[in-house]
Amino acid sequence: MTAPLSPTDGRLLAGLAASAVRARLSGVRLTATIPPSGPLHADGASFVTLELAGTLRGCVGTLEPVRPLHRDVVHNAVRAMQDPRVPPVTAADWPALDVKVSVLDRPAALPATTRQALLAALVPQVHGLILTDGTRRATFLPSVWSKLPSPEQFVDALLRKGGWREWPPDMRALGYGSTEYEDRSPRRPL
Repeated sequence: MTAPLSPTDGRLLAGLAASAVRARLSGVRLTATIPPSGPLHADGASFVTLELAGTLRGCVGTLEPVRPLHRDVVHNAVRAMQDPRVPPVTAADWPALDVKVSVLDRPAALPATTRQALLAALVPQVHGLILTDGTRRATFLPSVWSKLPSPEQFVDALLRKGGWREWPPDMRALGYGSTEYEDRSPRRPL
């Protein structure tokens, strides 16, 4: 992101994600109005998280900017509806579905040649984390700290998510921040 988002831009992004989900569930074309220029048109990276009564229903995103932020949010919202880790989102879910958009800062390398070095470098509640060995990659958003509050829990769960049983010698760690915006339920049924 080249320019910071205003609270209005953030609300607009969360509403845009919710509108994309609603359009897909109802089989209609997405119609949304965004400002003709500004930070929503700059390339940006985002994650969209869908939750039903606090239970994950989908979370999909991009770690590096690849398209204008408003398009990235719509793309990730639609993909989150079909997250392969959980059942697909349905029209029955819509009235109680919470939609969250996380806008990511650019990842930066963390001094982490070992698990212990990474644990010492992590800042709970601040760092999102990407682990990669050049073949596989896994990430947790900063919001995951609310479920895994200690650095040990956070790193161990991310290692499991990435399919690593132990710390590989070629592991790289990158940290990033994010800003979260929400469009919360309740909603009218479709």
